[in-house]
Amino acid sequence: RDRHDHQKILEGNPKGFKSYADIAKDEKATIGAPGGGTEERLALEAGVPRERVIVVPDGQSGLKMLQDGRIDTYSLPVLSINDLVKKANDPNIEVIAPVQGAPVYCDGAAFRKGDTALRDEFDKVLAEMKTSGEFAKIIEPYGFSAAAAISTNREKLCAAK
Repeated sequence: RDRHDHQKILEGNPKGFKSYADIAKDEKATIGAPGGGTEERLALEAGVPRERVIVVPDGQSGLKMLQDGRIDTYSLPVLSINDLVKKANDPNIEVIAPVQGAPVYCDGAAFRKGDTALRDEFDKVLAEMKTSGEFAKIIEPYGFSAAAAISTNREKLCAAK
């Protein structure tokens, strides 16, 4: 499941939001997010005050709140938000993806520990596919963001902490 975050905003992004920090800096901006979810936590960690992080019970409510101007942006995982936007068919809604500074979560391919040659060849071919644009052609029709996937790799995601 693609878990990097995306925000849904009014078309044209009138407030220029690209990150949770941008929302925090705007003293009146509000963000809708599922209660207890990653998006709520990221907004709070970026400095959005609790009273400006609006807990939204479900996707349809978030969409309606955004359309009615009760929130300035709505944040969900990419597949969820792309599905909502597609079904809404509302030209006044724009998806900002990926959210700057938000962590990129991933799915991955698994290899046995001893299969380093196969793993390294896989990484090489995957990097070539990302560079050539073939990777984007494969995943974007399913609603995934190639830009988010391209922004990271195994070394970054699996680095020892």
